[in-house]
Amino acid sequence: MELHDVERIRADFPILGREVNGHPLVYLDSGATSQKPQRVIDVERSYYELNNAAVHRGAHTLAGEATELFEDARATVARFVGVADDEIVWTSNATEGLNLIAYGMSNASLGRGGDAARRFRLGEGDEIVVTELEHHANLVPWQELAFRTGATLRVIGVGDDGRIRLDDAAEIIGERTRVVAFAHVSNVLGAVNPVAELVALAHGVGALVVLDACQSAPHLSLDLAALDVDFAVFSGHKMLAPTGVGVLYGRSELLNALPPFLTGGSMITTVGLTESEFLPAPMRFEAGTQRVSQAIALASAIDYLGEVGMARIAGWEAQLGERLYQGLVAIPGVRVLGPAPDAAAGVERVGLASFVVDGIHSHDVGQFLDDRGIAVRVGHHCAQPVHRRFGVTATTRVSTYLYNTPDEVDQAVAAVADSRAFFGVA
Repeated sequence: MELHDVERIRADFPILGREVNGHPLVYLDSGATSQKPQRVIDVERSYYELNNAAVHRGAHTLAGEATELFEDARATVARFVGVADDEIVWTSNATEGLNLIAYGMSNASLGRGGDAARRFRLGEGDEIVVTELEHHANLVPWQELAFRTGATLRVIGVGDDGRIRLDDAAEIIGERTRVVAFAHVSNVLGAVNPVAELVALAHGVGALVVLDACQSAPHLSLDLAALDVDFAVFSGHKMLAPTGVGVLYGRSELLNALPPFLTGGSMITTVGLTESEFLPAPMRFEAGTQRVSQAIALASAIDYLGEVGMARIAGWEAQLGERLYQGLVAIPGVRVLGPAPDAAAGVERVGLASFVVDGIHSHDVGQFLDDRGIAVRVGHHCAQPVHRRFGVTATTRVSTYLYNTPDEVDQAVAAVADSRAFFGVA
């Protein structure tokens, strides 16, 4: 991708034209939430102006239009990740999707769902496996599931280089393992994790695989069927769409066997005074009024990403990521967490780097950059265990996307270098 293409893309994002603290905005916090192109903003507004109605309810024209747009959006998401329409469940975000799976398994463990749900039942002696680098959203729900069922939570370690220890994984994943949950890409370390190897280990013992794709779906070509995972989640707001919409993928046969945990209107076939029957997936997991405008806007965002090309986006961000990493590690007193990008060694990173500046708290680094109009993330990024693994409580994180330029990366790197002199640690 040439620079002029990036400038054309940037023109689609109105917020990138504003100033912050007297400087042109340099937005390098897309790992937390992405900015939105004008067309996505327009699509959501147009829905409310022209088509607003409750979906799957009513026989009037607006209800029909809204339902068609809503289900067309589901089909767009399904094509984007290479699965069937009925394997896509709308959620509010990825966190809700992970809790949906965990609480569904908890309900199954209480005997709900009958024989079809037997595979999801956990008890003492069963094991749930996660990794040391997980976002809290892919850790706390499994902690709670272990607490409720008596299962044991086990953790695959991360090496000093920031890579998942596959030797640990081979020892930990065994005949007692029922679930293996892990991130496709770490939101702290930026590394693309070994999905194929972990899936093979999990499926080799009959365990279910749950993939957190929040940091991969926006940046990499994602074919969930080819990855052979059983469940996956991602959030719309990280991939040019509004907040309030997320996606849960599940194999059709698993979704139809998993007991729901949100119940009420629209997800039922028959309701009696003492018991009810539920619709097939995905409707059985979509109780209540749906996030219609957000889903439609997510489909528009996916269309936009498709027009640019996911392979093209990944290639551009790999260049930005390499520039970012090399620029940061060249600054004295700066330590970047995670492995160095090395295509020859099979080490793939997205355009994201979390780092520590010796002698300066991450919040102070972030404030110094913000004074120059550069927006970055500071703190533990909802991933305390992996920070603890590397002996720090917080980092500064720079994360790029398709609308960022090499000059913006250079500005951030220069500002980090200047912060050392400003705070007297140079």
